[in-house]
Amino acid sequence: MTVTFAELEKGQGIGTRRIEVTRADLVRYAGASGDFNPIHWNERFARAVGLPGVIAHGMFTMGAAVQLVTDWIGDPGAILDYQTRFTKPVPVPDAQDDAAPDTGGTAITVTGTIGALDAEASTVRVDLAVTAPDESGKDQKVLVKAQAVVRI
Repeated sequence: MTVTFAELEKGQGIGTRRIEVTRADLVRYAGASGDFNPIHWNERFARAVGLPGVIAHGMFTMGAAVQLVTDWIGDPGAILDYQTRFTKPVPVPDAQDDAAPDTGGTAITVTGTIGALDAEASTVRVDLAVTAPDESGKDQKVLVKAQAVVRI
């Protein structure tokens, strides 16, 4: 699908994505990023420092969220700027059954909306709403002011 500037309007949705996250995903991300902070894999350590348990890496969450925009525009090079504020951790519960280690985890939900259009620059700002359940299961905003500027 090719996105054209003429078909876009402020408030228009670009889609929603649900991203499943398990402890195994965090281990793979730690290896790829080099971020082996124990809050991302060691339950005992995470709780000892006041967290609800193991939490996802902030940059993992940020990267997973912007994938919605990349898929929508079809070209990662079209994203000129991307920024956010981290507001809440994303707890990633462990599997309940050792025989099925990927049965635990959580889900991050991302919804994108056109927040602004700049016809002169041929860019749009996509605002992302990013939520995940807290330790009690209630959805909470985990990123705020998550915004990507995209060249159309």
